[in-house]
Amino acid sequence: MFNYSKEYDVIVVGAGHAGIEAALAAAKIGAQVLLVTSNVDTVGQMSCNPSIGGSAKSHLVREIDALGGEIGRTTDITGIQFRTLNKSKGPAIWATRAQCDKKAYQFRMKWICERQINLDLKQEQVVSFETKGRKIIGITTANQTRYLGKTVIITTGTFLHGLIHIGKTRQGGGRSGEMPSIGISESLKALGLNLKRLKTGTPPRILRSSIDFSKTEEQPGDTPPPLFSFWPHDMFHVEQERICHCATLNNNFPATSILQRVGKQLSCFLTKTTPQTKEIIKENLHLSPMYSGQIEGIGPRYCPSIEDKIVKFSEKETHHIFLEPEGIETDEFYLNGLSTSLPYQVQVQLVRSVVGLENAEILRPAYAVEYDFVPPNQIFPSLESKICENLFLAGQINGTSGYEEAAAQGLIAGMNAARRCINKPPVILKRNEAYIGVMIDDLINVEIKEPYRVFTSRAEYRLLLRQDNADLRLSEFGYDIGLLPRERFDIFLRKRNTITREIDRLNNTRIGSTPLSHLLRRPEVNYRDLPGFDKSLSQDVIDVIEVEIKYQGYIERQQTEVQKLKNIEGKQIPNSFNYDVILGLGNEARENLRNIRPLSLGQAARVPGVSPTDIGLIAIWLKRTEASAGARSGD
Repeated sequence: MFNYSKEYDVIVVGAGHAGIEAALAAAKIGAQVLLVTSNVDTVGQMSCNPSIGGSAKSHLVREIDALGGEIGRTTDITGIQFRTLNKSKGPAIWATRAQCDKKAYQFRMKWICERQINLDLKQEQVVSFETKGRKIIGITTANQTRYLGKTVIITTGTFLHGLIHIGKTRQGGGRSGEMPSIGISESLKALGLNLKRLKTGTPPRILRSSIDFSKTEEQPGDTPPPLFSFWPHDMFHVEQERICHCATLNNNFPATSILQRVGKQLSCFLTKTTPQTKEIIKENLHLSPMYSGQIEGIGPRYCPSIEDKIVKFSEKETHHIFLEPEGIETDEFYLNGLSTSLPYQVQVQLVRSVVGLENAEILRPAYAVEYDFVPPNQIFPSLESKICENLFLAGQINGTSGYEEAAAQGLIAGMNAARRCINKPPVILKRNEAYIGVMIDDLINVEIKEPYRVFTSRAEYRLLLRQDNADLRLSEFGYDIGLLPRERFDIFLRKRNTITREIDRLNNTRIGSTPLSHLLRRPEVNYRDLPGFDKSLSQDVIDVIEVEIKYQGYIERQQTEVQKLKNIEGKQIPNSFNYDVILGLGNEARENLRNIRPLSLGQAARVPGVSPTDIGLIAIWLKRTEASAGARSGD
């Protein structure tokens, strides 16, 4: 056994979207970080759809960006199409979605990791963990190398005992063409963690030249393109010189966006299935691993396979399919909405039954992948394991779906692992502070039976958690903990001051007896309709001003609700609290509380099966416990 000489503060296992954000966050804070992946050529690979954002997911991306993370910035630089979703609806659910050049995204993420100070990137296959008592102290690789670390973050995605299904054909793999991770699951079980199985899938990829676009509906990007990052591209060189080992840059690609280089956005296209598609699936449903019993894991409800759609929505004769380009230097198109695990020969029939795809050529077949995950009621809100100290979990290993959910967890795990090394308390975002907080709170409180996806409907205070104000909510916090660099924080301060001054001006400037802010509250009036509007303001600043004024009453109402809940959220429950002694507590509530071990009354109130009466009983017992402890200390 070879002991690597350098000891690390944080070891990150897996270099997908969670692993990258975890490693970068920890390194920026100042920890010495090792990022280990089985193949350095696939760092940041977009295994499924090369898109970022969408409903609620864009909120996560902007929150990561506001805190100092990377996913939004790389998306802006490698995006080939940008659109705003739900613009006709309220601002709480406005969302941004980008189609990326999948290879450019992957290469830039690898480039960023390679040049980040405090971060070592290595190609190794992790097979087990080193522990001392109930603490993790390092990892062992297939090369019989031991790397020691104060903390370890596991971000293995779909690779834990990954099994790929195409019809009755099965082969080990975390994604097509890559071997599964063997050994980590056994190590986690040996530590005492419970593991279960989930399933996800991906559609076929076809060649552009085999598509009849005349039968489809073109969907161009928005002009100007709505971007994710709050920070302009031209800051890149200044920051990169500060964070890189190298003093000069040997190319300009990472600082120049694809839109700047190409000069235009690429279009997506809308088409649909046919009644023939439905018949093909019904005739071959017995060959689908999902319906034959071959797959044990449960798939995502909100991103179902085409087989699922046909079965669950049998009254519908057709379903929408989106044709999405995968890059500027490839002819591959992604068939969004046609995920399947049917045999290849059936996939050919299936694809060619879609309007405009009558002569389509499949470049890569669709498949389903089944994998191990750790039910997240076994982790704290910090994403640290309850069973093994200094072990953190982030991404699909916690039962989530999507790049955005993974990246957000990675950022939190990286911050908290680094802070653990310097004896600082963990970062825990609350439900009223960020969608990141909503997601993590959901994960640790609700039994995961299918891959979790974030939605705006999951947030009680979604008008406070808009994508346009993510920097106003989180950037100061990101700067304070060492993630957001000074250059970006100064830009944020100027923006915040500009918004404050302009809102004050609108409140205090009148036409007759009517303040301009009251005029702006009228549905038909926009900021640029007001006399004396500031022509220098950017659209993102105007968006915030308009929402804050037009929805002032609703925003204040939600802020009042947040204040009312602070008392219950702040009431801590000791980890050793004995729920068995509470008379009158429901059996379901008692069992779930014992399993989840909520840290506060607020968290306990969100545990399934726990009623308001149960919360009242717990509060009474907490008071008795505190009074008893106070009496003993008085003695």
